[in-house]
Amino acid sequence: MKTNPLNITIIDNDEKLHPLYRFYFSDMTHYKLQGIYLSVHEFMSHAGRIGTEIIVSEVSLIGISGIDGIQYFHKQANAPKVLMMSTDCDFEVIKEAFKRGANGFLTKPLTKNRLFGAIEELHQHGVALEHDVAKKIISSFQNRTFEAFSKKENQIVELLTQGFTYKMIADRLCVTPSAVNFHIQNIYVKLNVNSKSEALKKLQEMETQQLNAA
Repeated sequence: MKTNPLNITIIDNDEKLHPLYRFYFSDMTHYKLQGIYLSVHEFMSHAGRIGTEIIVSEVSLIGISGIDGIQYFHKQANAPKVLMMSTDCDFEVIKEAFKRGANGFLTKPLTKNRLFGAIEELHQHGVALEHDVAKKIISSFQNRTFEAFSKKENQIVELLTQGFTYKMIADRLCVTPSAVNFHIQNIYVKLNVNSKSEALKKLQEMETQQLNAA
């Protein structure tokens, strides 16, 4: 039984890549390239005349960004699934994309196999995550551990960054508030800071560095 090809739309402001995308689709029978657009605005001006099931969009676009464009994509009559792509594998970018409603995330440069592998995963399972992207997400849910701190200090750092007060930390770890204060003073010394706000800022910077190095 012959099935209709899956309709794909690509939005990418890098015109040098457009011939490559067309080449990728040239010998595909299961996928049909409905169009390539430079911006969200250009796509929206044609959206009423085309039917697309999956939108593959660059994050960094001129005008409306790919991430901001997700809300417009979802307003289509038959809301397409959205696969974001970017040269930047920064966790905050990935997190924001999924928060806005993306269904998958790819890092550039793309090969033909990676592109169609992600499209098929998205079509079959509703989500597409490559190893490097999945690793970033998994790392974000793991407890923070910093080599400069002891096991107890890392436990306190984890609770401190979650908004726990010193007393709450003491109760959670079954230690005295004075013991918590002792460890926090050691943490401040290691971070070279003098206050909780400075410590939290420094810890956030360290966490970002760890995620980007993952």
